[in-house]
Amino acid sequence: MKTSDNKNPLSDLAFSSLDLLPPVMQGLQDAGFTYCTPIQALTLPIALKGKDIAGQAQTGTGKTAAFLLVILQRLLQSDAGPEPHQPRSLILAPTRELALQIHKDAVLLSGNSGLKLGLAYGGVDYEKQRQQLLAGVDILIGTPGRIIDYFKQKVFNLRQIEIMVLDEADRMFDLGFIKDIRYVLRRLPERDQRQCMLFSATLGQRVLELAYEHMNDPKLLKAEAAQVTAENVQQTVYYPANDEKLPLLAGLLRKFNSGRVIVFANTRIATDKIERTLNANGFHAAAISGSVPQKKRQSLLKQFHDGEIPILVATDVAARGLHIPDVTHVINFDLPQDAPDYVHRIGRTARLGAKGEAISFACENYAFHLPEIEDYIGYPIAVENPEKGMLEALNRPPPAPRKARPQTKQGSGDNRRHRSSTQGGSHRSGKGKSTAQ
Repeated sequence: MKTSDNKNPLSDLAFSSLDLLPPVMQGLQDAGFTYCTPIQALTLPIALKGKDIAGQAQTGTGKTAAFLLVILQRLLQSDAGPEPHQPRSLILAPTRELALQIHKDAVLLSGNSGLKLGLAYGGVDYEKQRQQLLAGVDILIGTPGRIIDYFKQKVFNLRQIEIMVLDEADRMFDLGFIKDIRYVLRRLPERDQRQCMLFSATLGQRVLELAYEHMNDPKLLKAEAAQVTAENVQQTVYYPANDEKLPLLAGLLRKFNSGRVIVFANTRIATDKIERTLNANGFHAAAISGSVPQKKRQSLLKQFHDGEIPILVATDVAARGLHIPDVTHVINFDLPQDAPDYVHRIGRTARLGAKGEAISFACENYAFHLPEIEDYIGYPIAVENPEKGMLEALNRPPPAPRKARPQTKQGSGDNRRHRSSTQGGSHRSGKGKSTAQ
């Protein structure tokens, strides 16, 4: 089954027509949702009947709300079973950031349900998470590694799982999680005794094989647009020399003057340098990457979400799973080395029908990836030339990373500072770096 998506991000199907339970409808009202997006309109009528589905849709089209509504409806309609403290629904996500985003959406939609939510992901207090799960949860959300870790310790079992969701399945393959996924799926109740939903930006051969092996005759649902990328994203590409990239970035940001911007780079070293340069030139920016502690990443993402930080510099850890409202511009300071990552990066803007702009730098190091990207999206990206004076917008050169301090006898605190400075340092103003893999 397919549907064509147009510039209107909503379908004609109202949530009120789906015979949802009052607590579920109240959650939708709290979230301000009235009509379904195309993937929701395809998914909900089938999944609410208990059928397995494999859904494909562009990023930012409402996949998370689709499977959360099905979970809430099913769990509220059924009894807890013989082990009431065991999870009844499992949601697997490839990254910590996506797991946190799903949990945030679940908190909003489930506020009137009385169901307990649990999170399991790495990078935070291990024992605190463990104790929360031991107390019992209805809906367990997490990343494969931490879920399996707690499962092997018998913190919970999977015998009571009524409905399981695998989100961003294609990304699971990219990150090498397929063995972990199979491990979990083989420990669920038999396929005819539970419901399974799989969502992916693409339903490639690997994803379909996984679906047919572990799901019960899944229905394939595709909400397809006329193009791979969102139609409301205006895309352009510049061809700067390597030493022109930072001045061009500063010039573009001064031209924007306002708005919420995500700048993507391919390495942590690059994000650190961009952050230092922008802050030295009067911009308010923070960087995130996989090396930044989880709590700091969450803090920086919240500040960006709340508008306290207008510019976020990130590696591809921020390319999926983050729903930040009103991101006006995405800038690919480095072109991604894999074409699908380009789509996911620019999908951080123009979400749910809003308009946005995506600007890419095809520099000396990464320009050769552009043909592959254009082949993948199906059309050439419009070329722009810097406006007069734009390359002179950098008032101060990028400050050098701080030198490492000698280790002292004070122990771990100074050692941590020493390690940080040898890896590029953090910005003096306290604007941290953040990232998530």
